[in-house]
Amino acid sequence: MAETAFQKQYRQEYVSGFEFKQSMLRASVTTEHMSKGNEAIFLVVDANGQEARTRGVNGMIPANVEDQNQHAVTLVEWHDLRKRTSFNIFASQGNQRKIMQDKSLATMNRKIDDDIIAELANATVDTGATATGSLALVTKGLAILGNADVDVEEEDNMFGLITPAMEAYLLRDAAFTSADYVDVKPLVGPAKKMRRWAGVNWIKHSRLPGKGTNAEKCFLYHRSAIGHAFDSETLKVVVGYDEEQDYSFARVSNFMGSKLLQNSGVVVMNHDGSALVGA
Repeated sequence: MAETAFQKQYRQEYVSGFEFKQSMLRASVTTEHMSKGNEAIFLVVDANGQEARTRGVNGMIPANVEDQNQHAVTLVEWHDLRKRTSFNIFASQGNQRKIMQDKSLATMNRKIDDDIIAELANATVDTGATATGSLALVTKGLAILGNADVDVEEEDNMFGLITPAMEAYLLRDAAFTSADYVDVKPLVGPAKKMRRWAGVNWIKHSRLPGKGTNAEKCFLYHRSAIGHAFDSETLKVVVGYDEEQDYSFARVSNFMGSKLLQNSGVVVMNHDGSALVGA
């Protein structure tokens, strides 16, 4: 005969697991809102290195012609659909309808950033040999962009996309943390999703190529280097119930596409983050 009858209590409010949940990169690229169609055409125009000319011997002024390039972004439809029968919702712990909706939205937000990162990874200009994060690595990337006539002085349009390991190395650099060089002290207060330093808006991202290895790919780029198109209604979040089959569902849909518009506007910073991973 048992002397005790212990009781268990199940918390109804669910605890969200650790995962990447929101899109951080749409605000860092050139975006086009589409109301119709499956292709967005981005026009990139430059003078192609042309110089001013003097009048010719015939008395006429020679004409220059701009270099105009059209880049097509093809939209692809992406969906995340989740279903639960009414019995599963009734018998399970937590608000299962909210769980479906929250996790479906997080899945789509990850896809948005993955799509943009995939195009950044197509860039072919890099900083050379792998190194750890430092002021020297950052200024080298900025110099490469400057030599390519990228408008690096446009602070609102310059972005650095880095791994947690590269941020950790920068936090050890006095030029990144000292009040002598920065207005906002990064070691004071809560963690921030974006910091402005050295004329660049730095975004820490956990889904970059090679994360946690000695071959991490971090990116320094100008907004005009990457194009991103999506339908004007942006994310479509639908929650519903099927009476015939007695199940609830949550669906998030998005039509989007990304394209590397100007290779010279992106520098891949080859970073070694292998020393900053869990044992």
